[in-house]
Amino acid sequence: MRPPLSALIGLTLTGLFLFSAVFAQWIAPYPIDASAGKVWEGPSADYWLGTDSIGRDILSRLIYGGQVTIFVALASSALAFSMGAFLGFLAAVSGGFVDQLLSRIVDLVMAIPSLIVALVMLSVLPLNLTVLILVMGILDSTRVFRLSRAVAMDIAVMDYVEAARLRGEGGTWVIFREILPNALSPLVAEFGLRFIFAVLFISTLSFLGLGVQPPLSDWGGMVKENKDGLIFGKPAALLPAAAIAALAISVNLVADWVLTRTSSLKGGRGG
Repeated sequence: MRPPLSALIGLTLTGLFLFSAVFAQWIAPYPIDASAGKVWEGPSADYWLGTDSIGRDILSRLIYGGQVTIFVALASSALAFSMGAFLGFLAAVSGGFVDQLLSRIVDLVMAIPSLIVALVMLSVLPLNLTVLILVMGILDSTRVFRLSRAVAMDIAVMDYVEAARLRGEGGTWVIFREILPNALSPLVAEFGLRFIFAVLFISTLSFLGLGVQPPLSDWGGMVKENKDGLIFGKPAALLPAAAIAALAISVNLVADWVLTRTSSLKGGRGG
């Protein structure tokens, strides 16, 4: 089935962002921290998008910032789904005390806004990419746990799962060979939404000063660095904000198409 126009636009934009992130060192005109021109200089042949608050090339900063933003978001999302999906499946398969214990721990963590928890943790922990990924991944895994547990609860009562248990298969077999393959569709669609949440989350943390630290750069940090230019009519802060919005829209378009496609396939099988 051919993807609709919205999905094609999403795939194209997402592919461009990923390409820029992977090959940032080769396509960026200037190094990430090079002061290339005057402060808040307008677009020119040398600086296609102008310069920032200390004369660095905005295009180069956007490309390198996209690399850091996408890497942190992807890594934290992968960690969140690895933890959340496994624990959610484990809770659904085990039931009883294990299910109640894991569910109540998740309820406790989700009772406090994630941003507040992250700000408290990052204010006392070393500020580096590893810590950021761990904090974001662990906090986001609670949302994945709720989804994966709900999906696994529906699958766990199917005949083929009961047959596997009657054959004497253990919980690990049931999780990885019976439940996981049948739960991939909603999890894949949810991954796109969680990835965008991670992009917005790391950008928010960087804007507040507890995210990606210099000399590295990300889009949220770029907004913070150039926000004062808006007072003087300089659009440097709007460009990374536009990049965040474009990435969010493109990935959402792809996630919506994946979710719609998998839902229609299931409907066809049911008929």
